[in-house]
Amino acid sequence: MASGDIKWISGGLLAIGKKIHDLSADTLKVGLVTSVVTPAIADTDGRWGAGGSVNYSTNEVTPGGNYSAGGPTLASITWTNVANVPTLRATDVAIAQHASNPTNARWGIIYNSTDASKRALAFIDLGSARDLTAGAFTLDFGGAGTDILTLTQS
Repeated sequence: MASGDIKWISGGLLAIGKKIHDLSADTLKVGLVTSVVTPAIADTDGRWGAGGSVNYSTNEVTPGGNYSAGGPTLASITWTNVANVPTLRATDVAIAQHASNPTNARWGIIYNSTDASKRALAFIDLGSARDLTAGAFTLDFGGAGTDILTLTQS
């Protein structure tokens, strides 16, 4: 898996089909975790909290500086048809440099903050542990209108 890749957790995709997630209305967040945990596509019930098979928040980086507990909210989310392809889009996530930011962010976990169980949907490979004190940090989805998820058929 290449650095920056977004991988969708099987349990998260299944939950979309079970009407647990409303991608056009729910609040999605990106929590940052350390290398102590390695998320996987096969995680069937990953959560940002207790109750599932994997609790990613247990390994959250220490909040501080410009990183708040639970991570930033994905902004400008749209879940629409783009050229007849159901597509989830959001703008980039930026965390400004601060001396008290975390220094060991390895993975980004996209989860549904609206869902009472805070089920995880996907994870982002940051390539290695990232020091957010060294400069501005951006999860670059390519700017506004970038596809995070597309459902296609052949």
